[in-house]
Amino acid sequence: MAEQLLDERGLSKLRWRCRRGLLENDLLIERFFGRYEAGLTVRQAAALNELMDLADNDLLDLLLRRREPEGGINTSDVREVLGMLRSQ
Repeated sequence: MAEQLLDERGLSKLRWRCRRGLLENDLLIERFFGRYEAGLTVRQAAALNELMDLADNDLLDLLLRRREPEGGINTSDVREVLGMLRSQ
């Protein structure tokens, strides 16, 4: 069974939610959207939202592989999306 793709409204809200204070994060996230936005699923969007709950510096540490997800965000969905973000 195919996963439900994120609709246009959901994608627009997600893009807005992903705006960050650190330019480095913004650049990596923009490349992520450029590559994956057409095929993002609702499940992946939820995982990306979890990552957006992090402080900018914590998110950057994850994106640059200085750290790995820990605690409540160490889920298979978050690790999947983080892998997508890192593959840029």
